[in-house]
Amino acid sequence: MSIGSILEPGGRATGRIELGLRANWKQFVLLVAINAFVGGMVGLERSVLPLVARDEFGITSKTAAVSFIATFGLAKACTNLAAGVLSERFGRRRLLIAGWVVGMPVPLMIIFAPSWGWVIAANVLLGVNQGLCWSMTVNMKMDLAGPKRRGTALGLNEAAGYLAVAAAALLAGVIAEHRGLRPEPFYLGIVFAAAGLALSALFVKDTASHVRAEGGVPVARHSLRRSFADATWRRPSLFGVSQAGFVNNLNDGLAWGVFPLLFVSRGLSLGQVAFLAASYPFAWGGLQLVTGWMSDRTGRRSLVTAGMFVQGAAIAMAATVDSFGYWLAALLALGAGTALVYPTLIAAIGDAVTPHARATTLGVYRFWRDAGAMAGALTGGVLADLFGFGTALYVVALLTIASGVFAARTMGSGRAMKEVVR
Repeated sequence: MSIGSILEPGGRATGRIELGLRANWKQFVLLVAINAFVGGMVGLERSVLPLVARDEFGITSKTAAVSFIATFGLAKACTNLAAGVLSERFGRRRLLIAGWVVGMPVPLMIIFAPSWGWVIAANVLLGVNQGLCWSMTVNMKMDLAGPKRRGTALGLNEAAGYLAVAAAALLAGVIAEHRGLRPEPFYLGIVFAAAGLALSALFVKDTASHVRAEGGVPVARHSLRRSFADATWRRPSLFGVSQAGFVNNLNDGLAWGVFPLLFVSRGLSLGQVAFLAASYPFAWGGLQLVTGWMSDRTGRRSLVTAGMFVQGAAIAMAATVDSFGYWLAALLALGAGTALVYPTLIAAIGDAVTPHARATTLGVYRFWRDAGAMAGALTGGVLADLFGFGTALYVVALLTIASGVFAARTMGSGRAMKEVVR
């Protein structure tokens, strides 16, 4: 998609700007690589940290053991809410670099933590890191891709991030099994943060000119208050997206915090737990290469509805079975259902708003989505403490299926999400 010479608000020409993956492939590939490092930072925790809570700090309560996910989810959600508005004011690149600066101390704090409180504090910083860095890679890829390949671009972005989550979770678990839970697995985090910061500071270019190329010079900045109302209650189609994102990440919080404790309680080794913890984001990440492209062709609603139903069935299966092979099948199915939903929901937001409102509205959506991780960790932990693992999983499975029904009723059919409000 070729765009002519673009003018800054003051009239200065910025040169010829082209939208599309082919025209911007160098920056796009760079941002894919950076998002892999973003995913690696959080992947280190998925197989190891719940066990650190139990084995190194003596935390027996499941709710307390998953408290680090709750603080991570809250910090990330609040950062997402502010990131869109801040990126419109200060630029995407600056916030990307700021996110890496905040993330640098995280692995060191976990390595040297004398108490569980240090781990909680580290996850506050990790939430800010993820909220800024992942949000900016999403926004910048959408800016570069233009409207025709939005789902494909997001599929590539999310695939890179979650394949890295899977690889880091597996590698951290293998290292922990042979060398211990701390500090060796978290040395990887130092490498990930340093590489992400270096690539972002030295090679990434801001994408503000691509936003102007697609949407023109904005008359006024889109307000956070308006975007929050649109995505939370005023526009049913956007609310359908937000609630599905919330429940989707509620499931992720459950898988991150509760599943490792379930598997260890049933006698699985640390290596087996790491393999299971990695299988879910592996399926989720890899299949997004296809599902993002599919959503450009088939529309958004059908993929979201199917994905929520598959997730619900997978969680119910995990509650019912009691063997490594069946748990592996359940987690692969959970990853497949998540892959149908994840890039599709983000693309649906991009369909429904103007380019200049996109970052702010995405921030609201990502606020609700990542608040779901906090809710999932706490809900799963409390229910598991009170009623056992099975009840916790069945309740979340029913909630997930109900969310899919609601999304089917509110999101509109085919490409009806493209109800752009200017």
